[in-house]
Amino acid sequence: MKKADREIQGGRLKRFRFALVASVVMVMLVLQACGNNAGTATNGAASAAGGANTAEATSTETPSNVPAVLNFGFIGSNKLNVPGGAEGWGLYKGIIQEELKKYGITEVKLTGFPNGPDQTESLISGRLDFGSLGDTPAIIAYASGAKTRLITQSMTNNIGYLIGKKDGPKTIKDLQGKAIAIQKGSFMHRYIVGLLQEEGVTDYKLVHMLTPDGTAALARGDIDAMTNTGIPALKQISEGYTHLDDASTHPTLLGSSVTVASEEYLAKFPDFPKVWNEAREKALADLKQHEDEYYQFLADIGNTTPELAKQVSPISDIKDTAFTEDGLKLLDGTKNFLVEEKLAKKDFNISNWQLQ
Repeated sequence: MKKADREIQGGRLKRFRFALVASVVMVMLVLQACGNNAGTATNGAASAAGGANTAEATSTETPSNVPAVLNFGFIGSNKLNVPGGAEGWGLYKGIIQEELKKYGITEVKLTGFPNGPDQTESLISGRLDFGSLGDTPAIIAYASGAKTRLITQSMTNNIGYLIGKKDGPKTIKDLQGKAIAIQKGSFMHRYIVGLLQEEGVTDYKLVHMLTPDGTAALARGDIDAMTNTGIPALKQISEGYTHLDDASTHPTLLGSSVTVASEEYLAKFPDFPKVWNEAREKALADLKQHEDEYYQFLADIGNTTPELAKQVSPISDIKDTAFTEDGLKLLDGTKNFLVEEKLAKKDFNISNWQLQ
């Protein structure tokens, strides 16, 4: 091969080798870049996952097993299907539902009951998650072994009335040997037993009747007196029935309203008492800003006038905290009375029942 040809071929070989090396270098650079990008993406995903894990670890959200539906019981029956007080107002206006949504609760099912014992039966059987009722049936149920916990004492001056039939007894002592209609196991049951004990009346007959049945029986003269509360009691008095007594003059015989939750539900949602009470306090704050509307709301529930609703259930009666020292003292006195009278099966410490 001539020298010129060899130089041409050598130049071509050098250029080929250079091109080959350049190609390899480019491939390596591309692979390195891809590796770096993949590492960045992986690290980013890991960081995001780590962030999510951190958020999960430090979150105060409730456990995922909190049921979406919350079953709440209250005493009474009305066209709005809500109780009175801060709880009722909050549910009526949607304030409480809005707060509960933050914890995965999308529906609150409300059920009205004619009396406390019926409500506690539903609570014990699991048909309810929690409920608001009078202190006496709640205490009696707990003393009988009901697995409930006390989470709120919303009112502490529920007044029981003793109403006599027309042309019947004029004084409490006139009830000696007479028949009195009560709602067995209610706070009015505790009121009448304590009242008759104070007055020295020992011979009497207590007949269990729901308020509508007792009202009809009193009108017929089948019973001599009955216990009642609130607007229905004032209505009877205005119709000429005898106002024999009421608990406003017997501070130790006043009733209180309590809210209790089942231990089964609390196992699913341990923070529920705190969540409920905070929602209730928000509802109360709103209620106080709309007093006239609130009393109209009570009038609609009770089928009465706002003026009478204000007289029977003033806003000042509603407690703005879950518990007060005076309220717990009243509750303890009620419990002691029920144990002494063997209306409650066993004694217990209120503090062991109460959730702070």
